[in-house]
Amino acid sequence: MHNIICVAGPTASGKTSLAVELAKFTNGEVVSCDSMQIYRRMTIGTAKPTMEEMDGIPHHMIDICDPEESFSVSRYCCMATPIVEDIIARGKTAIIAGGTGLYMDSLIKGNDFVPFPATGHRQRLEEKLNQVGLDNLLAELAAVDPEAAERSQRNPRRIIRALEVFYETGETITAHNVRTQAIPPRFDPLWIGLDFDPRSELYKRIDLRVDLMLQQGLLDEIRELLDSGISPDCTAMQAIGYKEFVQALRGDMSLEEAAQDLKQASRRYAKRQLTWFRRNPKIHWLTRTPETAPEEILEKARHLTGETDK
Repeated sequence: MHNIICVAGPTASGKTSLAVELAKFTNGEVVSCDSMQIYRRMTIGTAKPTMEEMDGIPHHMIDICDPEESFSVSRYCCMATPIVEDIIARGKTAIIAGGTGLYMDSLIKGNDFVPFPATGHRQRLEEKLNQVGLDNLLAELAAVDPEAAERSQRNPRRIIRALEVFYETGETITAHNVRTQAIPPRFDPLWIGLDFDPRSELYKRIDLRVDLMLQQGLLDEIRELLDSGISPDCTAMQAIGYKEFVQALRGDMSLEEAAQDLKQASRRYAKRQLTWFRRNPKIHWLTRTPETAPEEILEKARHLTGETDK
């Protein structure tokens, strides 16, 4: 028996419905692990489960912040960890379901995150970036943490964060990561992964989901967000499913082009998700073919829980 079950996989693979069914079966509650479902008023484009889809099962870590807020993996773990512990303490099963691999892995690992103190280092580094340029800031990082500089891929946010950690703690972010990786995981869940064979079946589901989002009123949702004062340039609005149609509403492309861009971006995202999760040797993969009934996947998942006699 497992008191934590992780349901992972690419977008549109059926994680939500499987998580709900497993929660019913194991007396569980669902903890969403989706970096976009955290935002209020962003419902259709993030494929949040409806009340009907939740089917009476409590869901956590959905609608917990506003789109203009800054969010991070460390904040997610700080909020989700006590929820998981509370579910377990009440004798129930925590079903952690979603496709944001970094969030899920960090939650299970119990990563020791470097805090974001308001000491001015970040502001100073951001101002310095504007004054001297990215190359100078990258050279500054390379002098103290060459590995982090190599990993940064010339990403300004990564470079600033690595320098901030060094100046704040005296420890490089590389050394911090090595130290925390040596710590045993906080949780030991049963891992279940969902996939499709052939891959084209998953892509068909993605395309159908995009069409359904448009039918459900995705464009109106985006208009309401923009009309309320949400900047189209904020992190939340740069998410797949929103940025494409912001461009269409601006007149930069047609709605048909935006829909095709979203379908293609979602397929690429699904490939990245699978690449991430495939690195985890503990995941039990349940693969659907065109001939596989959803009930078969559920039965296999139930068997993995070790509670088939319930």
